[in-house]
Amino acid sequence: MYIEPQEIHEISDGVILRPLAQGDASALCAAYVENRKHLEPWEPERPQSFFTVEGQTERVEGLLRDFVEGSVVPWVLQSDDGRIVGAVTLSGISHGPFCSAFIGYWVAADRQNRGLASAAVERVCRGARDLVGLHRIEASTLIDNVGSQRVLEKSGFASIGMAPSYLHINGEWRDCRLYQRVLHDRVPAM
Repeated sequence: MYIEPQEIHEISDGVILRPLAQGDASALCAAYVENRKHLEPWEPERPQSFFTVEGQTERVEGLLRDFVEGSVVPWVLQSDDGRIVGAVTLSGISHGPFCSAFIGYWVAADRQNRGLASAAVERVCRGARDLVGLHRIEASTLIDNVGSQRVLEKSGFASIGMAPSYLHINGEWRDCRLYQRVLHDRVPAM
């Protein structure tokens, strides 16, 4: 799948949503270092190399390879000063009868409660439907991540159940609430 350069969208407050680019490793590194404590309760344990430019270069290269192969679509939220202040990723993209993907997202600590995550998730859902042709998107949140649950519900996701010991987050297996959003009911391309 190819995303055209016009797939850059103003989200709000001088923040754009745009496809991840090869040159983003340094800005991503800075964003993850700055938001390390903020994201720690919601993410898997990260090796120290994750918080280096080299580690992010390797990660970006992997995401872009997966993008070319059609299994991932990575986006970043970028402020008008050039800082990366969040990300949204569609992963596990499957076509055929499943026609689905998973969505993950984060927003920087200093950009919380401004509607950025909801607007970005909504825009990515539209792209998943219109550009990727997906039928549904699935998401999971830790049971106590009420903020993320609000983002999903505001973006049209419905809770579809609980999954015990679903993700290994911050050093332990955690229960999650599962969500999905059905994007359309067209017959999938085979």
